[in-house]
Amino acid sequence: MASIPGAGRFGAVVTAMVTPFDDSGALDIEGAVTLARWLTAHGSDALVVAGTTGEAPVLSEAELAVLWRAVAGAVTVPVIAGTGTNDTRDSIHLTKVATEAGVDGVLVVTPYYSRPSQHGLADHFAAVADSTSLPVLLYDIPIRTGRKISHETMLRLARAVPNIVGVKDAAGDVPAAARLVAEAPDGFEVYCGDDNLALALLAVGAVGLVSVASHWAGVELGRMVSAFAKGEVDTARSMNARLMESYDFESSDRHPNPLPAKAACRALGLPAGQCRLPLGAAAPELDGQARLVISRLGRNPGGGAQAGGPLA
Repeated sequence: MASIPGAGRFGAVVTAMVTPFDDSGALDIEGAVTLARWLTAHGSDALVVAGTTGEAPVLSEAELAVLWRAVAGAVTVPVIAGTGTNDTRDSIHLTKVATEAGVDGVLVVTPYYSRPSQHGLADHFAAVADSTSLPVLLYDIPIRTGRKISHETMLRLARAVPNIVGVKDAAGDVPAAARLVAEAPDGFEVYCGDDNLALALLAVGAVGLVSVASHWAGVELGRMVSAFAKGEVDTARSMNARLMESYDFESSDRHPNPLPAKAACRALGLPAGQCRLPLGAAAPELDGQARLVISRLGRNPGGGAQAGGPLA
């Protein structure tokens, strides 16, 4: 995809890649390489490997290391490793493992469950960033972690820690994102972490999105971002409207992310397998829903490496 004006350091469309497993539930490294290459050929400017969508909490350290190394060696786009946990020491260790594996950046989620204070959050992120020379994206997703990174904490880190270069903003608060863009230092980038808010956050200064729907709609998302960047707002709005079914599909109470994304990959003939527990295998009807969503975008479900061309 051609370079998009105003895109961030990792491009405009960053896919939070699912982690393929085989029929026995084992890590499918060959499948991960195949999927990564397919995604980069179909609209992904960069990949997040072993983030939430990649089921990081159910991957062992050994699996993470081999996964990061394999994907980083298989594609030419930036690979961002999800190294954040709710344990600072473990996050530092995994960040060092990812750095040695040859990735291009790390994504560090807010420590979940323990709900630390803002002072604790700042110290946690600074300690992880200090353990690597790689660029660090913070990941703010309070619905999953139970704690919001405050505006003041975000600015403090952006100003004081040179390699904290941005945030994946999945807080769902457009005015707060606008304020962050307005007050953050030059070089600190906001990526939208919710596909359904991508156009809204682009309008207030986000540089791109970290996407789930880009598994099956990466080309369309890229065209939407590009249209908006060129001032073709009506075109961007029209494309966003066509993608709303995809946004609704990608996660729900009955089928939480990444169950739908894996179903979409299966529908496209791409490696994915099922999720490991506690998410577990998808309900049978999800595969049918995936085929329907994909077909409505003009895709060819089951086409594998030949599927996923742009909309006519």
